[in-house]
Amino acid sequence: MKELFNNKYRVPSARLKSWNYANEGIYFVTICTKNREQYFGCICDSSLVPTEIGKIAWIEWFKTIEMRPDMNIELGEFIVMPNHVHGIIMIGRNQYNKPDYSNSPALQNVFLAQSKNLASIIRGFKSSVSSYAKKNNIAFEWQTRFHEHIIRSENDYQIIANYIINNPAKWQEDQMYNAKI
Repeated sequence: MKELFNNKYRVPSARLKSWNYANEGIYFVTICTKNREQYFGCICDSSLVPTEIGKIAWIEWFKTIEMRPDMNIELGEFIVMPNHVHGIIMIGRNQYNKPDYSNSPALQNVFLAQSKNLASIIRGFKSSVSSYAKKNNIAFEWQTRFHEHIIRSENDYQIIANYIINNPAKWQEDQMYNAKI
């Protein structure tokens, strides 16, 4: 159900309400381009032939660790596809997610600016790619939001990692292939 905020309709968050996304955890994220436009390149012989902005998306993803050294981040499998990216982000124990028994971790960041959590990592990545495109007059837009899945087991991790690695080879079977909103 859509809610009103400042007299405008707003889609409710798809995030797990009982989870603090600054917590230690392993997250599988998918970030799409606006209208699933194929800005990042094309798949040829089971690999991406990237455009300039596709190359930048790759470079900016791997800058995540150096841009946020205080968050104890590790990156797992990652792929740039023609109209989306998939990646695994591991947030380790850090000063922002240590348990504070006077302030429930589940309530942190609920009403405050989203910082030092998964949303802030994705926002920074999306912003850096968009800024490059704008500075270089490259047509490019992200879809608002992103999809995430909390990885809770080694088996779950392996299934997702294999999906990411094999995504280019299965591109024509992918729901994002020729997808338009």
